[in-house]
Amino acid sequence: MSGRFDGKVAFVTGGSRGIGKGIVELFASEGAKVAFIDVNEEAVHETTKELREKGYNVFSKVASVVEADQMADAMEETYNNFGSLDILVNNAGVIRDNLLFKMTDDDWQLVMDVHLKGSFNAARAAQKYMVENRYGRIINISSTSALGNRGQANYATAKSGLQGFTKTLAIELGKYGITANSVAPGFIETDMTKETARRLGISFEDLIQASVSKIPVGRSGKPSDIANAVAFFADEKSSFINGQIIYVAGGPKN
Repeated sequence: MSGRFDGKVAFVTGGSRGIGKGIVELFASEGAKVAFIDVNEEAVHETTKELREKGYNVFSKVASVVEADQMADAMEETYNNFGSLDILVNNAGVIRDNLLFKMTDDDWQLVMDVHLKGSFNAARAAQKYMVENRYGRIINISSTSALGNRGQANYATAKSGLQGFTKTLAIELGKYGITANSVAPGFIETDMTKETARRLGISFEDLIQASVSKIPVGRSGKPSDIANAVAFFADEKSSFINGQIIYVAGGPKN
């Protein structure tokens, strides 16, 4: 049985847990060779072992998206190992939530660095292989927080910036057969949202319940929901969809 991504090579940042892991698993299950990086060494090893036990062809590395040379090296190793680099998913993320008057310089800068500088470093490193091949799919993971969210001046700004970055990549790279699109998740059950519950001083179950009460489809999101949207943009058949943001949130976002 052939898969949708047979013969394709996907590279996912922040791929060892949560949404990133869900994306890696989907690509691997549909035939892609998958490379992923993360700063969490233990999670990288665990996820790599788990995927290889399922028979998937994966390459992983402990690396930080904030370090341009680490990203360039990881891309080069991926290309040398797998012979191509067709799909990039900029998923690596971090939150440092606080109200504006309590937010520190470090809280602001770390979130900017990981989301914006990280996506820039990854896209710049990947595009040279894609341009040479005259084919590529770049998918940036934004958030419904891009539309504004209390306690997330840093995160909302970074995610909104990613959407502008996406549209610019679409304009610059389209002539090379490379599309750039963005998936913006709503409430998804991950380690990151567990961290939000801890910060709010409530149980994760209570946070899920409170979130679901505002979601029209009446359930919370799972990493697989985001992976499905990423796969839609990554599909070879989606070549006329470029510079778009799709909100995956169980309801409309304006």
